[in-house]
Amino acid sequence: MDFIDLKTQYRRIKSSVDARIARVLEHGQYILGPEVTELENVLAEYVGSRHCVAASSGTDTLLIALMALDVGPGDEVVTVPFTFFATGEMIALLGAKPVFVDIDPRTYNMDPAHVEAAITSRTKAIMPVSLYGQCADFDAINAIADKHGLPVIEDGAQSFGATYRNHRSCGLSRVGSTSFFPSKPLGGYGDGGALFTDDDALALRMRQIRVHGQDRRYHHPRLGLNGRLDSIQAAVLLAKMEIFQDEVAARISLGARYAELIAEAFGDTGAVRAPYVEPFNTSVFAQYTVEVEDRDTVETRMKSLGVPTAVHYPAPLHLQPVFEYLGQREGSYPVSEAAARRVISLPMHPYLTDDAQVEVIHALKTAIGR
Repeated sequence: MDFIDLKTQYRRIKSSVDARIARVLEHGQYILGPEVTELENVLAEYVGSRHCVAASSGTDTLLIALMALDVGPGDEVVTVPFTFFATGEMIALLGAKPVFVDIDPRTYNMDPAHVEAAITSRTKAIMPVSLYGQCADFDAINAIADKHGLPVIEDGAQSFGATYRNHRSCGLSRVGSTSFFPSKPLGGYGDGGALFTDDDALALRMRQIRVHGQDRRYHHPRLGLNGRLDSIQAAVLLAKMEIFQDEVAARISLGARYAELIAEAFGDTGAVRAPYVEPFNTSVFAQYTVEVEDRDTVETRMKSLGVPTAVHYPAPLHLQPVFEYLGQREGSYPVSEAAARRVISLPMHPYLTDDAQVEVIHALKTAIGR
C-alpha cells in the first residue's frame, strides 16, 4: 500500500502532462516560461486573488513574503510551534525572532486566544499555519492583526483547495503562501510554490525578490533570491489543475469515510481521535492525522501489517536544538507538545479505495489491540 499514490494520478492525466511538457521542450524557455504566466493566472482565478506569484518552493515563498514585508533583524513574527520547520526557519533566517503561540487542540491550528498577548512593539507580522489541510480561524486572527496594524501571512502549504467560510485558502489574508511539493494536495514533479495577494505594490515587490530583487534586467533596487519556478513544473501543475477540484472532492469524501470507519471501530473509547473539521471549513486532508496513545508501538505494528504511516510532526519548533536560544523549554506550549507525542498520519490520497481504507483502520485497530 502506498502512503501517497502519485502513479495512479499520473496515469489519469498522462496525455495532458506529456503534451504540456513536450511544448516546454519545444520552445525551450525552461525558467519563467509562458506556462508560468498561464499557471499564475489559473491559480489567481481559483483562489480569488488579484495576484499570484509562482516560485521555486513553499519554503522560498515564505521567505519572499517576509522579505517583501521588510521583516529583518530585531523584528518578531508570531507563529505556531507545531508545524513543519520551514515556518519558523524562514523567520529566523532573516534575523527576526519567531514568537510562538500554542495551537487549538481540536484543529492543530493557531489558537487566536493566545495571539494578542504575543504581540509587542517589535511584531512585524502574524503567520498562522493551515495545518493538515484545514484553514486556521482567519476572521479572529485578521481582526487582531487589523487592530494592531499587522499583516497576516497564511502558511497554506498543506491547505491549497480548502475553504474557510466559503473562501479559498491562500486568499484569506494579506498574503497567502502554498507549496507544490509532490505530496501536497496540488503537487508538481519537483519543488514549487506560489504566493497570493490583492496588494498591487506587495505583488510587485514579491516578483522582484523572486528574481534577485531586480525590476529590470541587471537593475536591482532590492535584495532578492533565485526563487523562480521552472516551466516544466508549471506545465505539470496546469495539467493537474484540470482535475484538481475532482481530487479535492475525493479528499473530502475520503476524510468523511475514514471518520465513519474510526467511529465504527473504536466508538467512544477514546483510543483514537479522528480529525476535527470546523463546520465552516472544508479540509483537503493533506495528511489524515489521528491521535493515539503509545504511538511508536502503533507505528511499528502497522508497518508489520503492511500499512505505512508517518508522523507530522514529532517535535515542536521550540524544542528543536537550533531554537534553544529562545529559552523555551518543555511545558512552554503544552497543547503542541501533547500533539507531537500522539499524532500519526494514515495513508491519504484521492485514489484511495474503500477497501484500502477498511484495511488501514483494521490494521490500526489490530495495532492498538482492540
